[in-house]
Amino acid sequence: MQVCIEQLWISPGHDFKGRHGMERCNHGMLPCERIDLVAGSGIEGDRYFDYKPDYKGQITFFSAEVAAQLEAELGKAQVDRSAFRRNALIRGVDLNALIGKRFSLGEVILSGSEECAPCYWMDEAIAPGAYPWLKGRGGLRCRIHRSGTLGVGEQELTLIAS
Repeated sequence: MQVCIEQLWISPGHDFKGRHGMERCNHGMLPCERIDLVAGSGIEGDRYFDYKPDYKGQITFFSAEVAAQLEAELGKAQVDRSAFRRNALIRGVDLNALIGKRFSLGEVILSGSEECAPCYWMDEAIAPGAYPWLKGRGGLRCRIHRSGTLGVGEQELTLIAS
């Protein structure tokens, strides 16, 4: 199926992870036209690169359609898509349907490991009410099985039989 990678980001550090009761950090999300994915390690330059062996969130995806639905639900004109702190904004696929599936996206091979569940910080990063609304729609964590480059634009997503 054809999908569209609308935006890509990496971040050199964590803004929210391990920050309970403290202010967020401000490492920001750096926009990229292309990112280099390394099998078993993650995205070069990202905060989760070589985080731990077989880490289930070597790359994360967020749905462009879900972002638009959230804006409508919360009455927000435009939510900065980087505020979700996912690596890729994708259009044209139900991300939850990829949990437990192996698939190719362009030249890379990935497997959907689990929902990238939202945390309570989403109410601060996006708007009040974002956290409960995003439950079950927080995106997709994936493992990288074949290295390659992922770029902004149209891509072919193909399920791979196990």
